[in-house]
This record gives sequence, structure tokens and C-alpha cells, in this order.
Amino acid sequence: MRNDSPSRSPQPGRRGLFGNIRWWVLLLAAGYAAFYFFSNRAVDPYTGEKVLIDSSLDASQEKALGLQAYQQILAEEPPLPADAPMSRDIRAIAQRLIAKVDVVETSLAQEHGLQPGHFSRDFDWEVNVIQSDQANAFCLPGGKMAVYTGLVPVARTTDAMAVVMGHEIAHALLRHGAQRMAQQKLTQIGQVAGAASGMDAQQQQMMMSAMGYGYLLPYARSHETQADEVGLMLAAAACFDPREAVPLWERMGQASGGQSPPEFSSTHPNPGTRIQNLQALMPKALEYRQKFCEQAK
Repeated sequence: MRNDSPSRSPQPGRRGLFGNIRWWVLLLAAGYAAFYFFSNRAVDPYTGEKVLIDSSLDASQEKALGLQAYQQILAEEPPLPADAPMSRDIRAIAQRLIAKVDVVETSLAQEHGLQPGHFSRDFDWEVNVIQSDQANAFCLPGGKMAVYTGLVPVARTTDAMAVVMGHEIAHALLRHGAQRMAQQKLTQIGQVAGAASGMDAQQQQMMMSAMGYGYLLPYARSHETQADEVGLMLAAAACFDPREAVPLWERMGQASGGQSPPEFSSTHPNPGTRIQNLQALMPKALEYRQKFCEQAK
């Protein structure tokens, strides 16, 4: 009997999930990404760890980028007057923290058998208070800082505010902004390679998700943990009570409504993990307070 039904020949473009990819493009991109990664590594004196910072980005460029971003933020969100009581209080906390940067960096570097870089000695420190309900603060490359008024009722105490501000200062000291820029370059290499290799949108999304969960998010969480440690040592050395860190982060969790994504999909450690880390650091922080706080002697 004759069968007139059409034969089912394989369709081009449907040779499996990754059948049409130009793998040589991905291999070249992987090689370039590996070269970039290993040729732009430096040892951070605060942590003793090797970090990725683009060697073409010098301190002056980093400061210029921080200043540009800072001016844009202040243009959109004008700060409180410099003589406002809250501005004076926040600036006084910042001055105490900044005064201890050198000794804390030197001490941490010595713990890792390294010499301090004193990268921040060229910072042009500036601190402003911005009227906003956000319970937030930041410190950009070059020492440009801001504290939002919404943080004050959450912090409650001068010591707790110093812990937050120390954490933000630590991000700038550790050059986390420069590290994120280098990570973005690796991400761009991956995106360009995905498109040039013939991946469709779904395949590119899968590749970038794998990169995010496997590398970018864990790296961001490590930045937060590093900033917690360095910031806590700064606050302790500046004669603030580091023990205020634990109730502070408990209140920060409450202020967010207790809503936080799973740790593996977040740029920040789980609040419970963060508090455990801070509790483990407390003996060291109290030692720093005894060693560097003149009032404690």
C-alpha cells in the first residue's frame, strides 16, 4: 500500500539545544576572559586576597568617576545644609572613622604579611546628608559619602550609625567599585561571545544566569562580608562600640519587612549569616578598640 504522508526530515536549526553554536567563538572568548582575569589580579592589603581590578584604571580615574556620580546624585537629591544639626553629627562620625583608616589598614595588612597601600590618602573626603526615607548610606570611590535621613531612626545610636558608615567607607577602601567594573567587563565579554556564537536569546540567558549564580553573586556577597569586617574594625578603632553591629543589623532586617531573597540569589549575605559573621568578629573588634581607641586606655 502506498503511503503518501510527507516524510519528516530534520529541520535545519533544530539540532538540539546547543547544536548550532559556533564553539570556536566561545573558546576564543573564554581564552580572552582568562587572560584578562589573570593579568589584572592584585593583592588587597586589607584582606590578603587576590582581587580583580583593571590595571588600566588608575586612582585619579577612579576618583573622577566617583565625583561625577556624586555630583549627579546631589543634583537630583539636594543635601541638607552643612550647618544642620544632623549634618554636623554625621560629619563628626565620619571624621573619627576617617582618622583611623591608616592604622586599621596597616594593622590588617600586617596580619596578612603585607605592606599597606594607603590608596585612600589621596581621597577628597566629603560627607553630606540627604533627606530621604531610605535607610541607606554610601561611599563612592574617592571618599564621596552620603547618609540618608531614613537611616537615623533605624540606627538609633551614634555607635550603630558609625558601624554603617564604617561599612560604606570600607567599600571605597577595598576598591569594590573598581572590582565591579572589572566584573562588568567579563560580563560584556560573555554577552558579546554569546551573540557572536549564534546562541539564541534563551541560550544567552541561560549562560548569563550561570555566570551570575556561579560567579557574580558570590563575589558581591564576599564584598559585603569584607566591608562588614573592615568597617567594624574602623568603628572600633574610632572608639565606637562594635557590639552595636548585631542589634543594628537585626533592626535593618526588620526595617526591610523581613523580606529577603534566598542567599544564593542575592548580592548580600542572609541577615542570619551576616549576624553570625559579625559575632565571630566581635573579639577582634574589641581588641582593635582596646588597641587604637585612646579613650579606652
